[in-house]
Amino acid sequence: MKITTKNIFVNLPVKDLQKSIDFFTAVGFEFNAQFTDDKATCMVIHDNIFAMLLVENRFKDFTKKEIVDATKSTEVIIALSAESREQVDAIVNRALAAGGKPSNDPMDHGFMYAWSFQDIDGHLWEVLYMDESALN
Repeated sequence: MKITTKNIFVNLPVKDLQKSIDFFTAVGFEFNAQFTDDKATCMVIHDNIFAMLLVENRFKDFTKKEIVDATKSTEVIIALSAESREQVDAIVNRALAAGGKPSNDPMDHGFMYAWSFQDIDGHLWEVLYMDESALN
């Protein structure tokens, strides 16, 4: 049986919601005010892809496990596709200028180009461009 879904929601714990909103706004993302309050916000990544940024106390409502300190351990790498190499660089450079930290150096494999950063809570974000015409 094939599983089909309409949307994807990535839930991430954050220490300071407003600082996270400011950071991701500077990177270039927008937020859905309908799903935003003082404990959480819905960051729009694409039409059907969202990141729910939840203050740690609110995040704890959804798990019995301890929250990982993303500055010390990796719980996930969120990979986003870009439309060009230039867009990869632009997104990562905006993240770094807004207070993010470098993660890995840019990786250039000819047909694929990727670069990554850590957001202000230490979550890992990889931005990549793949030239699909080079794969044919």
